[in-house]
Amino acid sequence: MSHSNNTFYLTGLPGLEAVFTWLSIPLCAMYVASLAGNSLILWVVKSEPSLHQPMYYFLSMLAVTDLGLSASTMPTMLTIYMLGFTEVAVDACLAQLFFIHTFSIMESSVLLTMAFDRFVAISNPLRYGTILTNTRIASLGLAIVVRSIGLHIPAPIMLKKLPYCQNRHLSHSYCLHPDVMKLGCVDTRINSAYGLFVVLSTLGTDSVLIVLSYGMILQTVLSIASKAERLKALNTCVSHICAVLLFYTPMIGLSMIHRFGKRASPCSRVLLSYLHFLTPPVLNPLVYTIKTQQIRQRMMRLLRLDRGGIRDIQGH
Repeated sequence: MSHSNNTFYLTGLPGLEAVFTWLSIPLCAMYVASLAGNSLILWVVKSEPSLHQPMYYFLSMLAVTDLGLSASTMPTMLTIYMLGFTEVAVDACLAQLFFIHTFSIMESSVLLTMAFDRFVAISNPLRYGTILTNTRIASLGLAIVVRSIGLHIPAPIMLKKLPYCQNRHLSHSYCLHPDVMKLGCVDTRINSAYGLFVVLSTLGTDSVLIVLSYGMILQTVLSIASKAERLKALNTCVSHICAVLLFYTPMIGLSMIHRFGKRASPCSRVLLSYLHFLTPPVLNPLVYTIKTQQIRQRMMRLLRLDRGGIRDIQGH
């Protein structure tokens, strides 16, 4: 087993090995829904000039990030459930770990930027377009990419240098930093401290700033005299609040289980991690389509046009 020095072993849902092939069907459906939903959002925003506004540019960034997150977890998930392969090469594992964490931080950063966008739109509607210019939006997008990639480049390099023990079984269906780090045979306090620094400086800071943004948004909304206007202003935030809850709730639950739930079943950990990484890319496009009238209307119109085009071709 000399090759095992270069491999890790991933885990599916413990105890359900007999039905892995069946579980691959809903998983495939989730990936298809994620790819279709997010691609559709990008297509609608690109093809509809009236949606060329800051809010929809940020939504496009969220869709791109969700596509990246889906593409990062998909290869190992599907090989485990469809083919029953649990082996993954160390280098492939470290590459996957880099992309999963990078896109996760990107998602958090985009959600923070969207909270700022909602704050500007509600507190300063007349100057909304002059504050969030296309150049500023592009700069924010670039800053998000640089921050996410820059913070994660050291992680796989540090993990690559670690010697690993005989037990090479990871507790998830994809490679995650804390999971791989635990398999190190030496003192991993530096890796642990670095991981904690990245989490606190990104997800921790972002979540606090999102809460503060909503505190300021509420303050602004409560100062609006008309009740109808107050509800209208709050309604523009509903889809963003849903996206924030979808992303942060499973993550907080997962970190709680890792820290305090030593007796929690391995299955609950795996399920929570699936909720964290798999559901936002599937549900975000759905939430935004249902809650955002402009997107819903444009989508219906574009699909109707397509259907009309097919009918014309058939008519000929």
